[in-house]
Amino acid sequence: MTFTDFINSAGLGLATGLALIVAIGAQNAFVLRQGIRGEHIVPIVAVCALSDAVLIAAGVLGTGALSTAAPAAAVVVLRFVGAAFLVTYGLMAARRALRPQALNPADGPANGDAAAGGTKHGLAAAITTVLALTWLNPHVYLDIALLGSLASAQGVPLQWWFGAGAMLGSILWFCSLGFGARFLRGFFARPRSWRFLDGGIAVTMVALGAGLAFSG
Repeated sequence: MTFTDFINSAGLGLATGLALIVAIGAQNAFVLRQGIRGEHIVPIVAVCALSDAVLIAAGVLGTGALSTAAPAAAVVVLRFVGAAFLVTYGLMAARRALRPQALNPADGPANGDAAAGGTKHGLAAAITTVLALTWLNPHVYLDIALLGSLASAQGVPLQWWFGAGAMLGSILWFCSLGFGARFLRGFFARPRSWRFLDGGIAVTMVALGAGLAFSG
């Protein structure tokens, strides 16, 4: 095992983490909205990044324990389930790319939700909202299970480098989204921008899924 192996695993984790995180969704819309308005950006970005770090670590630990308990069966099942999920996720991104929608951050986290519309959030309300959007979203647990299965496929200790890469991807994304939001509003207000973004996600996810399916 060489230093290149560690870097490659971390790079794969970074790419996978970004591919899963970078998509139109309630959490990203809320962070983008708060960034544009300049409201509580630092604590919101910190909560998102720390939450992802905890979830990713739990995914790596949980999947690793399953693989240790039943090595052969777990690795095969996780590999194909993970591959199927990746390809499905990629196809969903491709569908979004074919039918893009402009994002209006001023509408709040849930397509014009009145509670998060044009009014300002206090710090406690903003943190509570972003915690709910993060931890009460069922899709996040599918993403974490997927990251855990991909990490497990790397083996020990590369799985933790993969996890660290995914955590770094989360930090980079939320920092870019929160602190760079003011400069991105015009760009992401155009459906074409999301078409390119979702198209890139689709290619990445399908390629990762195919690689995982044929890695054995």
